[in-house]
Amino acid sequence: MTRFLAIITGMAGSAGLLSGALAFQYLGGLPPCALCYWQRYPHVVAVVLGVLALILPGRFWPALGGIAVLTTAGIGAYHAGVERGYWDGPTSCRSGAVTGLSPEQLMQQIMAAPLVRCDDIVWSLFGLSMAGWNALFSLGLVCVWFLAMIRTDDGCNPRRLPR
Repeated sequence: MTRFLAIITGMAGSAGLLSGALAFQYLGGLPPCALCYWQRYPHVVAVVLGVLALILPGRFWPALGGIAVLTTAGIGAYHAGVERGYWDGPTSCRSGAVTGLSPEQLMQQIMAAPLVRCDDIVWSLFGLSMAGWNALFSLGLVCVWFLAMIRTDDGCNPRRLPR
């Protein structure tokens, strides 16, 4: 696989995972929790870094792309652990004590707030949740990005063509 193809594959993989998450949200009606949003940001960063890697020479940009998808794989694994109850999620994913509100204000706030918890598995396939699948596919993308980093040829070097 050439450097160019590895970068395109890495970008397409991140764009595909991000598109899948958006499809589950907007077409499937599954609202994301805080950790779901956190998993999306590194994919956006990886796509931007892929564009930079196509334009600018060097190993720096593909290395950063690999770090970005490694980050989302870590967040996905953490989220999968929260879903399975291995550890607690962040406080933004659970409720806490509420003070300083009247009962009417509290009831109004409860009724207006969307209920999206990080420890609920809303979809799974073969025993893996969306967070687990994101972690798994992102680990595969890490390999693609690091392949792009170690490849120095672009497949168009005239000295490498057979004579």
